[in-house]
Amino acid sequence: MSQCAVIIPAAGRSSRFGGAEKKPFVSLDGRPAWQRTAEIFWSRPDVSKVYLVIAPEDRDDFRARFGPRVAFVENVEVVDGGAERFESVANALARVPEDVQLVAVHDAVRPLVTPALVDSVFQAAKEHGAAMLAVPVADTLKQVDPATNRITGTVPRAGVWQAQTPQVFRRDWLVEAYAHRTALNVPITDDAQLIEAIGHSVVVVPSAPINFKITTKDDLDLAVAILKARSAAKASEPEGPRWGAFDDEAKW
Repeated sequence: MSQCAVIIPAAGRSSRFGGAEKKPFVSLDGRPAWQRTAEIFWSRPDVSKVYLVIAPEDRDDFRARFGPRVAFVENVEVVDGGAERFESVANALARVPEDVQLVAVHDAVRPLVTPALVDSVFQAAKEHGAAMLAVPVADTLKQVDPATNRITGTVPRAGVWQAQTPQVFRRDWLVEAYAHRTALNVPITDDAQLIEAIGHSVVVVPSAPINFKITTKDDLDLAVAILKARSAAKASEPEGPRWGAFDDEAKW
């Protein structure tokens, strides 16, 4: 049985980021953000395939710019996304073979997660069926009236964690959760919430603030600085992907 497939949604509009370039395609110290993220997973022996989900309108441009970057990588497939993030994940999930045990969902613009954190959340998912990275909330949380910007209350921090990715689940649980997602009458903000909605508990694995999501230009600058510092601290490049025969058409 194959152990894990990884879904990387990269089909969002990046409306909060600004600029002409979508966040997954911006350069992070010489490589696009989506590649920085995907290469964390594509060399892992416990990952059978990485599904990179892009917007259909980006396909031609993506193939022209980045096609050679994926053509030689044995276990990467590019999938068309949907109008919303959950539709994009559903499109990729439909491509995951039934013999895959676990499915991880990881943000395309969260490129700084460490191998040790991935190891920890994968192991927790193997043991419990569902696990995710998160960090305890450190700052004071305030409820604010959006009409007046006045504070209406203070939220106790005890037991409150900030969700991150990867979020890793048994494939059959995630398939069931997605089959029922349209029946839910509450806003859904992540995949773990879908798993909770069908009655399964999700184990939280302590993460680190460095595993942040690039949302603004300041986040981008910080990510580049961290990558440069990591490169300077290492004598060699990270382990490369599992190279296969050049098979461009099979990726699309």
